[in-house]
Amino acid sequence: MKLFVFPVAPNPTKVRLYLAEKRLAGGRVDVEEVTVDLRKGEQKAPAHLARDPLGKLPVLEVEDGVHLTESLPIILYLEDLVPAPAMIGATPLERAQTLNTERIAEQGILYPMARFVHATKSPLGLPPNPPVAEAFAQGLPTTFALLDARLADGRPFLMGDRPTVADCTLAAGLQFGRMGGLDVDAEYAHLRRWNDAYRAREPAQQVLVL
Repeated sequence: MKLFVFPVAPNPTKVRLYLAEKRLAGGRVDVEEVTVDLRKGEQKAPAHLARDPLGKLPVLEVEDGVHLTESLPIILYLEDLVPAPAMIGATPLERAQTLNTERIAEQGILYPMARFVHATKSPLGLPPNPPVAEAFAQGLPTTFALLDARLADGRPFLMGDRPTVADCTLAAGLQFGRMGGLDVDAEYAHLRRWNDAYRAREPAQQVLVL
């Protein structure tokens, strides 16, 4: 299998963190990473558009002519291939709770961070759009507060004692936000503690660049 990615881009980063965490925990996942340089417009080249007509990343090439083009389905597919150690919960309820938290991190942090960055200091050269940036920045504190409260009991990860895909999504979103000068405010002490500890982990050191 081949995973087409670009460093720092939040959705590819989410999948790359998942793979790094999985491997650290002993899961054998055979995926070759291939860089598609967004800055050079390689996502618009015919070769990549044949993988994903929308020209986005990540893309997982499962077999010749078969591609998965959304980050969460890619992770769910890989999790089904290599279910142990579990990164999305071991029971139906744990899976539902983990994916629920992952969606909160995606919709409440990763997506708004991405929109903010592309409306301020877009690495793709998109024009600034202050009203869009302000609108998406305004919603971040609500999710910060929610996740901060979840971590208030001192748990090392969002779902408890072990990392899950929810942590990967959150870390990917926060990294991209740092590109645009957005970070976790000091008032969210538990979330900042999580952020500092997660960025020091081996998988984060392998994947994160900011």
